[in-house]
Amino acid sequence: MKKLYFLTIFLFATFCGFSQSTDKQNGMMEKDVLVEMATNYGKIVLKLYNDTPLHRDNFIKLVSDGTYEGLLFHRVIEKFMIQGGDPDSRQAEPGKMLGEGDLGYKIPAEFRTNRFHKRGALAAAREGDEVNPNKESSSSQFYIVQGRVWSDGDLDRMSQQMGLSFTSEQRKVYTTEGGTPHLDGSYTVFGEVIEGMDVVDKIAAAKCDRFDRPIEDIRIEEIKVIKK
Repeated sequence: MKKLYFLTIFLFATFCGFSQSTDKQNGMMEKDVLVEMATNYGKIVLKLYNDTPLHRDNFIKLVSDGTYEGLLFHRVIEKFMIQGGDPDSRQAEPGKMLGEGDLGYKIPAEFRTNRFHKRGALAAAREGDEVNPNKESSSSQFYIVQGRVWSDGDLDRMSQQMGLSFTSEQRKVYTTEGGTPHLDGSYTVFGEVIEGMDVVDKIAAAKCDRFDRPIEDIRIEEIKVIKK
């Protein structure tokens, strides 16, 4: 069975409850960490959350050691998300299906009620529930949410079908700015775009093949921590 790190577009049948922890337990930093990602489509600036320290620190490590430089956004679905971080994508031949690559370890899930899949959210991809019941994250693969705007009725149906519970803040964001609410509680959100959503939109609109891989390679040319 192929080991693919992917995100399901459709509604999930199960729900994993959010965990809570204190700032001390989460190893809070005083300052936000910002990461600048330069692609051949433009620059994106990401803020990493301090209350998801395992994912934050892992992302900083991979940025700092050059793991992400040269990798592709290998899976792109408009009005959903753009996905990258597969180490096998660096030298991938045109048309090759990607998404199986990793660095040989996983990161424990860090679900937070205040970190959800709004437009611009940065989150970790992972293997499916059947082989990954604890919803542990990929060591390197990530995605950025583009999403769409949802109605209150849509959110009510998700609540009924999936057991999801949306806060008033989440409802306001999902019905005005948009996102991918059906992913909440199943994938760890550990940051957000603070500059360059126009670049995310441009990437999301790229023409793709049957594997959702852009026909024209969209590559991370340079990535660095710019504030810490």
